Amino acid sequence: MKKILLILIISGLGLQNTFAQEQKYDWKTMKPDERKAIIQKMSPQERMSLLKQFRQNMVVSQLDVPQNDQEEFKKLYNEYQEKQNEIKSKFKPNEDYENMSDEEAKQQLNQSFEVGQQLLDNRKAYSQKFMKVIKPQQVLQMYQTEGRMRNKILDRKEDGPQRSQSRRP
Repeated sequence: MKKILLILIISGLGLQNTFAQEQKYDWKTMKPDERKAIIQKMSPQERMSLLKQFRQNMVVSQLDVPQNDQEEFKKLYNEYQEKQNEIKSKFKPNEDYENMSDEEAKQQLNQSFEVGQQLLDNRKAYSQKFMKVIKPQQVLQMYQTEGRMRNKILDRKEDGPQRSQSRRP
């Protein structure tokens, strides 16, 4: 799954980053098969690092974060992402719905609401921190950019481009 996400982000966004530059890879001009071959040779840690850097650089580019604020923004953005992932990892759904009792389903549903609320609370807390580095409009744009990235990945992962019409903008 993570390999697919990485390939999609690299091919779909066409951005370069410091890790790619250190490796002397020109991701923009590479053919998809070449990118895939290079990514498959990477360790899981290298893949995650590359994905993290592509995501980071895409957000910095989309928001047009001033050069002198980029390092602080990236540090804060990484912190935010790590906290969001930590919260998400708390929820491990049981997808065997047909064999689930009503009580188990209600318990899982409530747990999903709790995790969702924690994610929202974290997002609110970090929006205040982000506004110390970037403008409120940029914070809003950052959250919208994340949503578009998520939709793009899901569209490609599931049924391809035809699903994108059914998603909200």
